[in-house]
Amino acid sequence: MGLFDLSGRVALVTGGAMGIGAGICEVLAEAGATVVILDRDEAGARDQVQRGAAADFVVADLADEASITAAVAQVVDRHGAPWVLVNNAGLQHRELLLEGTAAHWERLHAVNALAPYLLIREVGRAMIAKGEGGRIVNCASCGLEGQIVQGLSAYLASKGGLATLTMTAAFELAEHAITVNTVLPGGVATPGAIGAEGPPPVGPGNRRPPLGMCTPRDIGSAVLYFATPAAHRVTNQVLNVDAGFSVT
Repeated sequence: MGLFDLSGRVALVTGGAMGIGAGICEVLAEAGATVVILDRDEAGARDQVQRGAAADFVVADLADEASITAAVAQVVDRHGAPWVLVNNAGLQHRELLLEGTAAHWERLHAVNALAPYLLIREVGRAMIAKGEGGRIVNCASCGLEGQIVQGLSAYLASKGGLATLTMTAAFELAEHAITVNTVLPGGVATPGAIGAEGPPPVGPGNRRPPLGMCTPRDIGSAVLYFATPAAHRVTNQVLNVDAGFSVT
């Protein structure tokens, strides 16, 4: 169990108030981590703390640089530099390619791509100052591997940017013993996915995978691997949690 023990480690999870983020928080907390949620949903984050899936939360607007900077400073002041940052929060709204707008594109990229960059910058500085290394896990999407429906142009472009950010961040942070990896979540019936705005989700992404739909905890288990001592030599890698969709 020592290979997967996070006792004494601080884990910062964005979007941990609900959905996949809540499952990630549960799994990391069970591994012993002190989990801190970064989310705009104060009520949901508070509920996760009361359930024991997190130790603390900070409210932040991930579409605002100043809010991100202030939130990370608050986390570091309360708990010290995180050992692991999980960039999980994201918007999944759909807009057909030929009906797309710059406003939709900018909205999704602000939360799905720019916010993770800013968080890696801020948390990375804190990790380096502490001098003990660290782990960064970016949650992109199995849509990058073909689990796709109509209307995802902006969404998958932002998630593709996030996956590429993994590579560049892994390269620049390796000298500081900070690893950076990507998890590609498959289909998960979360409130965010069910309530996403836009046209009906038509396409192969609706096909049921042979192992059934994924759960938030399935994604959390993949994140846990990258965060633990078991993955101390693993960086710039992609773990696809698609329940077998890719073989159908």
